[in-house]
Amino acid sequence: MSFKDHFSGHANAYAKYRPDYPAELFQYLATLTPQKDVALDCATGSGQAALGLAEHFSLVVASDGSVSQLQNAGRHPKVAYVANLAEQPALRDRTVDLVVAAQAAHWFDHERFYPEAKRVLKSGGALALWTYGLAYVEPQIDAVVKHFYSDVVGSYWPPERRWVETAYRDLPFPLQEISAPAFELRLQWDLDSLIGYLGTWSAVQRYKRDKGQDPLPALRAELAPCWGSPVALRTVTWPLHLRVGRAQ
Repeated sequence: MSFKDHFSGHANAYAKYRPDYPAELFQYLATLTPQKDVALDCATGSGQAALGLAEHFSLVVASDGSVSQLQNAGRHPKVAYVANLAEQPALRDRTVDLVVAAQAAHWFDHERFYPEAKRVLKSGGALALWTYGLAYVEPQIDAVVKHFYSDVVGSYWPPERRWVETAYRDLPFPLQEISAPAFELRLQWDLDSLIGYLGTWSAVQRYKRDKGQDPLPALRAELAPCWGSPVALRTVTWPLHLRVGRAQ
């Protein structure tokens, strides 16, 4: 089956600018399973979640339909990268302790994904999906980024973006749900790091292909007076939104 590939064309930038997840998230995920033999990271992208899981599980199978993404992913002796789709895990029944999808489940064919996740999970295993929306820096900067998100590239967001905008609350989730604690991503970035991250948005890439021009230089010029020195580090924060469920 085909998949919605929005990131192969800029896999190097994705690996460089997409943020890593906090260690506290993976410590929590490790508490969900009685065993920590195998974790499956679906649509791993550059492997940000896979590398975090590798600190707690004996083996992390990290799959993605994009070979370009996998070629740019971070390496770890306990992470095995596999080129296949979230809806088609090449794993035997009841062999996985934890299945995760980080900033990816909104792209899935849910009618195909969930039966396969349930199939590979061990009894008592867990599924965790998480997403994050717009980052927060400070009100003046946030207003500029929000305008860019909604009014400049807004019409170029794929329809699946709606799941992110509702913090996955409306995402189909046919499992016995577990209440999860709140986590957030928090990084110290300069202006060019923020611009690099915004350039990985699928809507920005679609805008560039459609219009034949890059909207980021104009955005950077608008942000520069708010930021101050472009090399100044500012705290960039993304709230994480989790859906966690238990296999029967």
